[in-house]
Amino acid sequence: MTSTEVRPVKTGRAGYLFVAGYTVLLLAFGVVPTGYAVYLAFTNDHGQFVGLGQFSRVAGDFRFGPAFAHIAVYLVMWLVLVIVLTVAVAILLRGLARRSVSALLRFLFYLPGALAGVASVLVWLFMLDPSVSPASSLLSALGQGSFEQVLAPGHLPVILVLIAFWTGAGGWIVVMYGALNNIPDDVLEAARVDGAGGWRTAWNIQLPMIRKWIVYMAILAFAGGTQLFVEPQLLQTASLQRISPTWSPNQLAYVLAFQHGDFNGAAAVSVFLLVLGLIAAALLVTRSGLFKVED
Repeated sequence: MTSTEVRPVKTGRAGYLFVAGYTVLLLAFGVVPTGYAVYLAFTNDHGQFVGLGQFSRVAGDFRFGPAFAHIAVYLVMWLVLVIVLTVAVAILLRGLARRSVSALLRFLFYLPGALAGVASVLVWLFMLDPSVSPASSLLSALGQGSFEQVLAPGHLPVILVLIAFWTGAGGWIVVMYGALNNIPDDVLEAARVDGAGGWRTAWNIQLPMIRKWIVYMAILAFAGGTQLFVEPQLLQTASLQRISPTWSPNQLAYVLAFQHGDFNGAAAVSVFLLVLGLIAAALLVTRSGLFKVED
């Protein structure tokens, strides 16, 4: 081989090597636990197949309906807020003339996401306590004069949405900003030449061209929203048990498994959540053509 010849790079084995670690973790902490949960959901304590018996039993539990109703209210608020505001902020950042300001703002938006869920709740407990919160005047103006009033059970969906948006929106803003950067500048320039303002450009060009990214965000935001556990669990403790310990389906599954020893019922609740997430993802994927290859 002469010095000018280039040896071909074998990428097949390298690709498998790169995904091997993730595949092992996915199997160990994703596929295997899911399969075991499905097995438990269709059997009883003695390993006997009971069909849909576990599902009908937990669905008849008086705590099942409220838990799923709570998560439904939360999901509607969370999805609307995260989709509308993150996309809007990303479009505004993309339109900033000074790139340095845009980069600084993206960094600041992303910072809260560096906090773990527990730390985020603790920060918000401080912010929601009128006696120590820097926003105490705002809380008072809203008629919330005490910590007990703020953590009233009816306020929990709003509080959880605020916590989730504060911690998760920054990452999605960065993702949406990256998607907007994939739009060719000549397309945007042509729109400006045709007289399209910022609103019409965003509505008719930018949003359609990042539609698949928005659907991708909606799927992951929905899946994450159904898994609420740490946040309501800590708020339930902070409220001195005024909030139900089975406020979310995951909390209900936890109570069934570790307080009542009903692992089969807890697995049935988990499978309910799994099916709910799969249905939502399937609807979004099929209606949006997320994986459709464009010519």
